[in-house]
Amino acid sequence: MALYLLRRVGQSLLTVFLTVSTVFVLIRLAPGDPATAYAGPLATTEELARIRAELGLDRPLPEQFLVFLRGLATGDLGTSYSFQAPALDVVLDRLPFTITLAVAAILLTTAVAVPLGVWMARRADTTRELGANIVTVAGQSMPDFWSGVMLLTFFAVLLPVLPASGFATWGGLVLPATTIAILQIALISRLVRREMAANLTAPYLTVARSRGVSERALVWRYAMGNSAIPVLTALGTRFASMVNGVVVVEVVFAWPGVGSLVVRALETRDYPLIQATVLVTAALAILVQLLIDLAYPLFDPRVRLGKKAAA
Repeated sequence: MALYLLRRVGQSLLTVFLTVSTVFVLIRLAPGDPATAYAGPLATTEELARIRAELGLDRPLPEQFLVFLRGLATGDLGTSYSFQAPALDVVLDRLPFTITLAVAAILLTTAVAVPLGVWMARRADTTRELGANIVTVAGQSMPDFWSGVMLLTFFAVLLPVLPASGFATWGGLVLPATTIAILQIALISRLVRREMAANLTAPYLTVARSRGVSERALVWRYAMGNSAIPVLTALGTRFASMVNGVVVVEVVFAWPGVGSLVVRALETRDYPLIQATVLVTAALAILVQLLIDLAYPLFDPRVRLGKKAAA
């Protein structure tokens, strides 16, 4: 177990390093000049040259990368051009808002998708299950920005019962979390339905039923127990994607999270802020995946981390 954990942590650190290094190179190869974005379109050639020198952008790319590596080793990712503050501090200030939104969305997804998927599996190949499938396919087909605009129109404009933007109150969390959860519910419920349908017809369940085990225990203890690992993996993966990919939703609802920060960083060509954002979100996503791996034995005792299953 300790060896497995050490190996996974090493792999995670390497993955984060390669991700941030790739982003470092790509953003500098992309068109655009941070000095122009910083100084404005009316800046003179001399002013632009002075700003590039101050920001260290006049140095060769290998030298810039070495400076970046030294800062990465000490936790100093540079000063944000836009905020004139340490880039890592700016990201960490916004991170709790994004995590709050992602946690709310994944809790809503779990609360709806798991019971819905079980309900669909128990009514497989029926008219009711066909109707539920149509609804989930529709939910899976709707892009986030469209769902967000529709929810915003109905519940913040036509029926002004919820805040339209920001996070001044907890009510402001409802619409963006629901917008994210719509797609996730469609995906996870179909996964639960597939896994549960396979387990509900498995021979071990027939044996358990013949021994007088209650239907409730058959469904939630036996069938769901054997479906837990793929469902848990999917939920963890979706949570990580929420942390990294809720840019559209945050922009639609003016949510003060990392997603909207990324948009501003890209618009202003804020290299340190982009790098800090990628570092934090990548590390968080990999941490979530590591925690999921460590949770596998809790859901299935046959899983032994770091050991090969006996033949």
